[in-house]
This record gives sequence, C-alpha cells and structure tokens, in this order.
Amino acid sequence: GLAGVFSYDLNRSLERIARPRCDDMQFPALAIGGYDVVLAFDHAAERGWIISQGFPEIDRQARRGRAAARIGQFKQWLTEAAAPGMPGQSLHRHARREDLAPQFDTPTVGLTSSFSSEQYRQAVQRAVEYIYAGDVFQVNLAQRLLYPACASSEDLYLRLRERNPAPYAGYFDLGPWQLCSASPECFLTVRNGEVETRPIKGTRGRSPWPEADLFAGDELAASEKDRAENVMIVDLMRNDLSRVCTPESVHVEQLCRLETYAYVKHLVSVIRGRLKPECTSFDLLRASFPGGSITGAPKVRAMEIIAELEPTARGAYCGSLAYLGFDGRMDASILIRTITAGHGWWQLPVGGGIVAQSDPDDEYRETWHKARGMLSAVL
Repeated sequence: GLAGVFSYDLNRSLERIARPRCDDMQFPALAIGGYDVVLAFDHAAERGWIISQGFPEIDRQARRGRAAARIGQFKQWLTEAAAPGMPGQSLHRHARREDLAPQFDTPTVGLTSSFSSEQYRQAVQRAVEYIYAGDVFQVNLAQRLLYPACASSEDLYLRLRERNPAPYAGYFDLGPWQLCSASPECFLTVRNGEVETRPIKGTRGRSPWPEADLFAGDELAASEKDRAENVMIVDLMRNDLSRVCTPESVHVEQLCRLETYAYVKHLVSVIRGRLKPECTSFDLLRASFPGGSITGAPKVRAMEIIAELEPTARGAYCGSLAYLGFDGRMDASILIRTITAGHGWWQLPVGGGIVAQSDPDDEYRETWHKARGMLSAVL
C-alpha cells in the first residue's frame, strides 16, 4: 500500500491558512510512497511475514512471478550478514545556528527553544484573549526545542522506544530527514469501513512516588478544565467524521478515560463511525486532517492563530505518520512526542491545548512534562 508522513503544514493545501512566520527547516509538506514489499511482525506471536503484491506488473501470472522473486530476494537479504547502519542525516547539509529562527536558552545546556519562557507565557495569554473574544474555544500552542544531533537517528529511535514506549511509535527515513516518534495518540484507523479516532486532551506528569502518582491521575480525571478541553475536541472530531461517515453511525465510545504512559497521564476519548459507501480512507483524511486535538476548535480559526503566535513552522510535528492499504485499511498516528532529525539538529516540539481557564505558568510547565520522555533519549 501507501505509507508516509503528512506534515502539519499540509494544512495550507487544504484550507486558506497563512504561511508560518519562519520555515527555517523546510520540512516537506508530504512524503509518501507506494511499497510493494512489506515486512510484517506479530511480536506477541513471535511471527513474521514477507508480503509482496508483484507491482508494477498487471497480468496476474506476471505479478505472482514478480512477487515470488521479490520475496526470495528479501529472504536472501535477511539471512545474510547484517548491513552496516545507515548514515542517515550525517551525509546531509547541516544548518548553521545563525541561519535558524531566533533561539532562546533553556535550563538544559545545549537545548534551546523557539520561545523564551516569558514569550511562551505571553503567547498563552494572547490565545486566552482570543478565546474570550469569541474567536475560538480552544487553541493548541507549541514551542520547538532544538538540540545538536550527536548520534545516528537509528540509535536515537532505539533509545526513545526503550525509554518512552508508546502504542503508535514509528521510525520513518526520508533521506535528509528521519522521524523518531513515540506517539501515544491514534489519529485515525479504518477496518472494513469502520472508523475510529482517539483524541488525547488533558495531561499530568507522573511522579516517582506511588501515592503522588495516584493522586495526579485522580486529580486529572476530576479536573473540569481538562475534561472540558477533551470534550471540545470530541465534538470537533464527531463533526469531522460526520462529513464522510453515515450520520447514525458516529458515536462516542469512550469519554475522558484515564490512560497512563511512561512519563505522563492522559485523558483519552474514542469516537467511532462507519464510512459512507461512496467515501474512502482518502476522503476521511481530507475531512479530518490535521487532527483536532493538535489544532483547537473551531479548527480553521485555531490554525490561523497558531500561524500567528508560533515563531516557526511545525513541519512533521502534529502531522501524521500513516499507511493506507490497498484493501482500504488505514492507520494514522498524531505526530506528537516525535523527534525530527535533520540538518544536524534534533527538533523536539511540545505543546498543549489552551482554553479560557488556562494559566500560562501551568501551560508552560505542561510542555516540559511532555518533553521528558524525548529528553531522556536525547540527553
């Protein structure tokens, strides 16, 4: 099928959104390819498969012959000695610090941000003003952390998987760019026409002390502010799904369930529906992208405010890593907790949803809670 990355900045091809204030990294809006050979693994059953469709042949017999040849080729590669690690970004142009958007020091040596701490708080306050003015109910705001790349992207991803395991983790190599993702969030899945989305809204950092950790979860589950934040996005995603799903099929399966991960706790909701007979997974992506949990609501106005307040383009961050099978299946993540490696730098964007009750200090701290898992792999 097809697999690749849909950058957040693809939004400008779908809606009339202003360009970001600075696009110093120039990440592509879309990088997707058709793959004839897939290595699939069932880790629970400890089984694996080599799958080929025999493309680009059209004749059935010719396709079978090509598929068998490709599978044989891959079997040979897998049984030979392991190939040396890919050089990844080390062979590509490094961006000089002076060519980047302005960077501000953080308490961590070598780590910089696209905002100073005071600037981020001011941006949160400006977002709250837009909310009270009636422009939006919620807007997502992020800062981009930067750290000089000091290891291969493959090694970075392996450390990230070990230290911050996540259900929608993934690695994708675009040549000059590599994505190392430990995303906990499912954007969209499609199975036999059945659609599911699992927006995350509401976060607390975990504590090493069991009693404090339990209290953090209870406090999050009872938080009116965080539950309201989640419900707003549930309503947005219900609306997005209703554009391509049969009206009677769209429903909330789960609302504000507490889920625990390595470094944070989240509130997660589940919305389901069934695609209309005339609609495909591509129609679903077009109707829903980018995910409401990382824009705000209403979506278009929230994206306009993001373009105004954030100093740099988001690139892959808050986009999706996805595959679309020839059988209509689809899996797409939300690219949060994701490190983008390229031009000699590691980008670690982190953000959160701003609502009327948001406190700038709390929102700034929340971004650092979300960064902990990535920083454990970087530093």
